[in-house]
Amino acid sequence: VTPEEAEAKIEEQRKEITGEPKNLEEQAVSLVGRDIYEKLIKGYTEKQWGRDCTELPAFIIKRLPVRLTFDNNYFNAMYQGIPVGGYTKMVENLLDGIEIRLNTEYLEHKEELDALAEKVVYTGPIDAYFEYKLGTLEYRSVRFETELLDKPNFQGNAAVNYTDRETPWTRIIEHKWFEFGKDSEGNDIPKTVISREYSSEWKLGDEPYYPVNDEKNGALYAEYKKLAEKEENVIFGGRLGEYKYYDMDAVIASALELCEKECIEAIVFAHMHTFLPFLLELESNTNYNGGSCFVKDRRYIILGE
Repeated sequence: VTPEEAEAKIEEQRKEITGEPKNLEEQAVSLVGRDIYEKLIKGYTEKQWGRDCTELPAFIIKRLPVRLTFDNNYFNAMYQGIPVGGYTKMVENLLDGIEIRLNTEYLEHKEELDALAEKVVYTGPIDAYFEYKLGTLEYRSVRFETELLDKPNFQGNAAVNYTDRETPWTRIIEHKWFEFGKDSEGNDIPKTVISREYSSEWKLGDEPYYPVNDEKNGALYAEYKKLAEKEENVIFGGRLGEYKYYDMDAVIASALELCEKECIEAIVFAHMHTFLPFLLELESNTNYNGGSCFVKDRRYIILGE
């Protein structure tokens, strides 16, 4: 099959879906046609989420790009990769000089820990924070089966997905290839470590990994979000705190934007005596010296110069 023939076949099959796709299956077929959907998407997705593709929202597959090229990158971004040394090293650097308490459940020591700071950034499950008072949100969990192999190479790639429904694991990770098979000094590594990933339905006591963003859970989260907005000095963030399917780049961007917003507010309050004379006269969306200043819920925010 030539690239032109393949493209024509996909285009023909995409026409099966007319109108706005109502679920993941319809969205996938509208993007890549029935054949590719059946061979590469359906089995893997239902194994990953534990639900039929017709029960899953369209946006889960919509976030992935479709390219009729030999480019095997995950996304279309010009620069793609992971931090040198991995995310563990990045987080270690971020936490340098900061007190860390391991094996400490925040919700069990909430009063004590809240007293340590003016604001709390909570990235755990939002329903757990409120003691599941409105009901339990659904998550998917992951079980890892890890092996150390006495060989330099197992699959020659960091991640290989198993797209069929029959294979019980979703993918195998061969960790050394994230660092190109080298140790920290650039030497080849004679052995290799692999991890098989098994997707499972979350239950209390398991580690939640993926929020199930269907209509039912979305409605329940909306109610929890209303409670969260009433919490003073608590910031809810991340996949679990916002019950949102974040990719790594997006969640880092969200954290940076939040930090910038918090810093701006802190600066304004620190210099409130400077701004107070004209803040008292302002109403929402008032321009001042080329910047934008507005008053919201008795919190004063100034943007611009």
